[in-house]
Amino acid sequence: MSKPEPGARVISPCIGVCKLDPRSNLCLGCRRTIDEIGRWSIMDDDQRRAVLELLPQRKL
Repeated sequence: MSKPEPGARVISPCIGVCKLDPRSNLCLGCRRTIDEIGRWSIMDDDQRRAVLELLPQRKL
């Protein structure tokens, strides 16, 4: 996953595979939690970047 350009709006990492893994409770497509997915639209860009930084290390 590439880092967004400074000042650019942080977009969702959703790839359209919207199904939660029953063991990890992470989305199989984007590796976000259901809470992160639900709050994404109200998060500011700093909060979104913080979530994006966590995704590569999350195990399904």
